[in-house]
Amino acid sequence: MRYLVTATVKPGREGALERAIEEKTLGRGSVAGDEYLRNMEAAVEREDGRVQWVEVCYCATPLAEEREYWEPYFTLEKVQDAHARSRCRDLNGTQPWACSDCDCTERLERHLAGKGRPFRLPNP
Repeated sequence: MRYLVTATVKPGREGALERAIEEKTLGRGSVAGDEYLRNMEAAVEREDGRVQWVEVCYCATPLAEEREYWEPYFTLEKVQDAHARSRCRDLNGTQPWACSDCDCTERLERHLAGKGRPFRLPNP
């Protein structure tokens, strides 16, 4: 399933997040691998400073596995379905693990790109 994540960078954690992105250690140890880095590359910053990205997650509870990797840096404000669950081939059982090669993320990220500017951390 795909989720639209809305978060804010925790005060004082900007530098640590920037280092984790630059050193490619963000998400290290997670089954999701480099997905965290890809999420940050595609993330947008809204006018109010919130950051949004589209995340693929196969957990029964949204972002159950990923939260421990995001929460040191972000306050996760909202995690919502990015599209109708009935259309998700993985969830409706028509194609297990469909999110791995579905073009939904790309389409959703193109749409999201029009809602803000590319997320870039300020230099601490």
